Amino acid sequence: MAPLSLDITHAGERAVVALAGELDLAGAATLEHALDELDGGAVVVDLRGLEFMDSSGLRAIALAAQRLRAAGRRFALVPGAEQVMRVFDITRMRERLEFVADPAEVKPAP
Repeated sequence: MAPLSLDITHAGERAVVALAGELDLAGAATLEHALDELDGGAVVVDLRGLEFMDSSGLRAIALAAQRLRAAGRRFALVPGAEQVMRVFDITRMRERLEFVADPAEVKPAP
């Protein structure tokens, strides 16, 4: 499996962070740092390119969602492969986080 890579694009007031490879303990810090560096607006994390995610990755996503929402910013995820989404289902985090089919659906919080 491949180490985590990420590609950040900006569309107006929305940043899209597309992940690829593995989001595990080694990649979680990279993701956290990248999300902390994003200024203002909505953030969408696209999981479609992930091959694997463990609880470390889920923790990084959950904490980022909490921090961004506390700052009044919108945070959403684009669902990934079945093996990635299983982590969200087992922990029932799919019910607590916002998922969208397309990053373009996400507008900044009012």
